[in-house]
Amino acid sequence: MIAKLTGLLDSIWENYIILNVGGVGYRVFCSTRTISALPGVNQAVSLFIETQVREDSIRLYGFLSPTEQDLFNTLTVVQGVGAKVGLSILSALSVNEIQMAVMAGDSKAFTRVSGIGPKLAARLANELKGKLGSLGTHEEMPIIGASASNEGRVAADALSALANLGYGRTEAGMVIARILKESPDVSTNDLIRLSLKEIGKGF
Repeated sequence: MIAKLTGLLDSIWENYIILNVGGVGYRVFCSTRTISALPGVNQAVSLFIETQVREDSIRLYGFLSPTEQDLFNTLTVVQGVGAKVGLSILSALSVNEIQMAVMAGDSKAFTRVSGIGPKLAARLANELKGKLGSLGTHEEMPIIGASASNEGRVAADALSALANLGYGRTEAGMVIARILKESPDVSTNDLIRLSLKEIGKGF
């Protein structure tokens, strides 16, 4: 089983790359986010690999971090989400955006992904709850979920207010989390005001 590959980037295609490892070219499927983060051709690349074996094929899926790989595996457990859709989700949404969408119950965020309709989006939002906490990169996420603390209540109230104004819960939640990380003692009213300002900038 291949767990990691390090070699030279031979070529880049629409949804995969060819990685030259000791003269052997491996075709590795990746999200567009991963591909866009890679260096140029003939540069050194190291990818974490998920190997999927089928009766008629062996496919390699590459990730820049174990977190992205873990999220891919978690996504593909959901009924209706295969490897192709999993990569599409990782292409359209960042790890933090996916975590925030699940935490906020924002199924609409997943409809931004090509090929995902309302039913599958709702299934993703519901079935992923409680399954993303071990990914290790959700530094901002506990702020929104920690409703028992004063900070959590302020965040929840601000998120509710922004949602009532018509802003997407995922985008608003990420702005709120970022502001609270810098100013944890901010009041609800100031948090709403600062969030609206950030959203107005296109954050």
